[in-house]
Amino acid sequence: MQRKTLVRILSVLLFIVSFSALAQEHGMELKEVAPGKEGSKTKKEEIKEFINHHLLDSHSFNFFGSTDEETGETHHYGFPLPVIIWDEGLHTFMSSEFGHGDEIVESNGKYYALHHEKIYRTDAQGTLNYDAEHGDHPTNVRPLDFSITKSVVMMLLTGLLLIWLFRSLAKSYAKNGSIPRGIGRFFEPIVLYIRDDIAIANIGENKYKKYMPFLLTVFFFIWFLNMFGLTPLGVNVTGNIAVTTALAIIVFLITTFTGTKDYWKHIFDPLGDGMPWAGKILIYIILVPIEILGLFIKPFALLIRLYANMTAGHVVLMSLIGLIFIFKSWIGGPLSFGLSFAISLIELLVALLQAYIFTMLAALYFGFASETHAEHEAHEGEIQHL
Repeated sequence: MQRKTLVRILSVLLFIVSFSALAQEHGMELKEVAPGKEGSKTKKEEIKEFINHHLLDSHSFNFFGSTDEETGETHHYGFPLPVIIWDEGLHTFMSSEFGHGDEIVESNGKYYALHHEKIYRTDAQGTLNYDAEHGDHPTNVRPLDFSITKSVVMMLLTGLLLIWLFRSLAKSYAKNGSIPRGIGRFFEPIVLYIRDDIAIANIGENKYKKYMPFLLTVFFFIWFLNMFGLTPLGVNVTGNIAVTTALAIIVFLITTFTGTKDYWKHIFDPLGDGMPWAGKILIYIILVPIEILGLFIKPFALLIRLYANMTAGHVVLMSLIGLIFIFKSWIGGPLSFGLSFAISLIELLVALLQAYIFTMLAALYFGFASETHAEHEAHEGEIQHL
């Protein structure tokens, strides 16, 4: 009975895979025969350009697009976002005025063009001056960009979702005598794990409480953003190095400003009082700069790990989907789709794992910063006893 059920599931999956591959292949063919600039590109170049565009932040929110078979014109479906820039004054307008990057926007006597989702000041004709060494890198002045981009929208939505979710859970706990109900039964073990196995284990039972709000927030914030990145919305927020840098800077500031005197003494006097200064000076010429450098390497490792893993996952997934349009066959298409489906399942695990790793390392750094000399000696005594 189980074997028959499995065969039916695989048959349905194979049918869906084949139909999806055929439909996506047909969509690529429409784009290939469309006249104009796009038709002159090879299929691999189009796929590479699409992947690069997917990894970029955007000034508009596009859900999907379609190409007219007769005219070759591409129609995009979504909504524009507000553009807010500072260039010798404040300039505000909607991103729809850029069209799809082929229109010049005039604001208060200045002209702006959108190139690879970056705004450049230009002239009325939209002239962009390119760097001789980097052929596709404009040298035009870039104004300060404070726009509400696609990533900003998703971070705001995620923040509102977290506020609504955990306020609802808190009310549910208060109403039911601290007994979880509904979705609270799913989130309670996660919250308890972060408290017991991450915060208390790395910071200590006496000092973990002041770090718990940040640890819980950053865990669910990264996790939810990673999950949204796997949806058809195509929002790669944690694959934006500016976002991961901001999160790492927050960890660095909390670590720095909550560090105890014993923490700073360990950095500038790592050998302690067991050796006179005359014997330590030569060692400290090398050791102290390494300790100071470690203050910046730790948050740098946080931002690079999260950024690189999420970006690599999206590149691999989009590349496998792109193989469907390259193979254009009943064998290659389903195979590429199957691999894409398998990688998507792995990405679900990676989305949770990266949130866990970031939270774990942040708690570890907080534990180092809040550790006192007495706690350090007790810890060393436990190690010697073991």
